[in-house]
Amino acid sequence: MKPEDIAALFTAPDGTFLCARWARPVAPVVFGMDDASLAVFRAALTAVFAHARHPLTDTDPEMGANLMVFAVAEWGALADVPDLDRLTGMADLPARLTGQGARHYRLLRFDAGGGIRACLSFHRLEDGAIHPARLGESVAVNAALSWAHPVSPSPDLARLIRAAYDRLLPDAARDASHALRLAARL
Repeated sequence: MKPEDIAALFTAPDGTFLCARWARPVAPVVFGMDDASLAVFRAALTAVFAHARHPLTDTDPEMGANLMVFAVAEWGALADVPDLDRLTGMADLPARLTGQGARHYRLLRFDAGGGIRACLSFHRLEDGAIHPARLGESVAVNAALSWAHPVSPSPDLARLIRAAYDRLLPDAARDASHALRLAARL
């Protein structure tokens, strides 16, 4: 990957650049999966963060869970989530997602230093159309960094995620020149 390709992955439509990674261990919780699927999902999630050399934990001391994954058949099922409006900071999220015909939605929260503090990941699964391992890998890859747009797991992105978690790099960078640092580590 060239620096300009990397910069494009973190540049929003308004031209702002943000490459942020988790600044704390990831404490995932998943809603809407049966136990068998959950075990496969968690193994895939664990593999992605292990490759990045970033720890998973059972509990975040401030928040309990900081990576919340919601898997539903239809967006309307999110209406049953208590205080969803407060959790997301958005009124009527299920109706918005339905109106957009969305299949997934990710919301990131950042700490004072710019690192990822929390991720809410919503997925509409039609008739179990995606294997839990594939979903787990996709959720982990999309939650690992502050991509400007959803990405699909690939060997190139796996290398980029690992490079972004180099301990010598900051948890967050707002200047596109950061792509040069990442490219040098690939």
